[in-house]
Amino acid sequence: QVQLVESGGGLAQAGGSLRLSCAASGRTFSRYHMGWFRQTPGKERELVARMWSGGQTYYADSVKGRFTISRDNAKNTVYLQMNSLKPEDTAVYYCAARLRLGTEYEYWGQGTQVTVSS
Repeated sequence: QVQLVESGGGLAQAGGSLRLSCAASGRTFSRYHMGWFRQTPGKERELVARMWSGGQTYYADSVKGRFTISRDNAKNTVYLQMNSLKPEDTAVYYCAARLRLGTEYEYWGQGTQVTVSS
């Protein structure tokens, strides 16, 4: 069982930056593939970025070049550095974890609100 707790959300101006953190419980964090998702009311949750346990990354086209996912296995934490924020980045951001590729993400955090004003 893994518990995920996000932090770092808040209000930012367009063009600004925020860094989200997701702290995970457990001693096997390094084995988990991690993802950041976001969701706005009335829309489906979308994958923003992910990092496999081996370090490989993927970014949605909408955030490529602006967002960076990273992880610190010693701290059981995954980060999402968000730069050059846009109003359309406003959403609830969730981190998620899965042990096996090709399966659904098994564990989810509670979400953290990010609001970007123009």
